[in-house]
Amino acid sequence: MTTDTLATDCSRCAALCCLALAFDKGDDFAFDKNPGEPCRNLSGHQCSIHDKLTSEGFPGCVAYDCLGAGNRVVQEVFAGQSWQKNPQLTRPMMEAFSGMREVHKRIDLLRAARSLPLSDRDDQARRDYLARLEQHRWSGPELNDFEVGLALEIDLWFHTLRGYLPG
Repeated sequence: MTTDTLATDCSRCAALCCLALAFDKGDDFAFDKNPGEPCRNLSGHQCSIHDKLTSEGFPGCVAYDCLGAGNRVVQEVFAGQSWQKNPQLTRPMMEAFSGMREVHKRIDLLRAARSLPLSDRDDQARRDYLARLEQHRWSGPELNDFEVGLALEIDLWFHTLRGYLPG
């Protein structure tokens, strides 16, 4: 049985969203947090207020889904290592998480494009891109280069699909 690439499994992550992402105090978050600053509610790799996020002023955390990017980075790119046990990994893990989030956004969009009435050629291109993104074992440097390489190629391909969209 294969696991869905986009399935989020926080138990296989190192709380990368609680480290890498920034948020501003407001309706979705009770305080400001800078990128690279561990959330003050983080205890180990777990949220100390997870069961009461909404009531504590964090509905943005409840709504957030990395689409499996965090667990894939920790397990695939860093072989289960954590920035908390190896602080020198903090920056590379944050960078890889950012890149993997972009990979997973493209996977999600490519899957959604399956519902369009694509020509055989366009559907084959969609499936080829999807296979490349899902089946590739990513490294940190590859993820750093993703947005200026393959992501741009996929985005340009998506632009050609405008003719399939209604009016």
